[in-house]
Amino acid sequence: MITAMESVFTDALKLPDHERLELVEALIDSLEPEDRPALDEGWKEVVRRRSEELRSGRVAPIPWEEVKRLAREKIGG
Repeated sequence: MITAMESVFTDALKLPDHERLELVEALIDSLEPEDRPALDEGWKEVVRRRSEELRSGRVAPIPWEEVKRLAREKIGG
């Protein structure tokens, strides 16, 4: 059974890049306490640059399970 989060995620991936970025920003803003600064332009640029690197194939994504495994190996766990 597909969860609501999986359904939303699948739909979000169909959005154009600029709309996905807006969605990410809105989600982050919804989690931030009022006294914390919002995602600044520097971080937005990092997200844009990294997204372009993935789309162009200059970098390859690493599955989350692999990232966790590598992190555990690094810390000796």
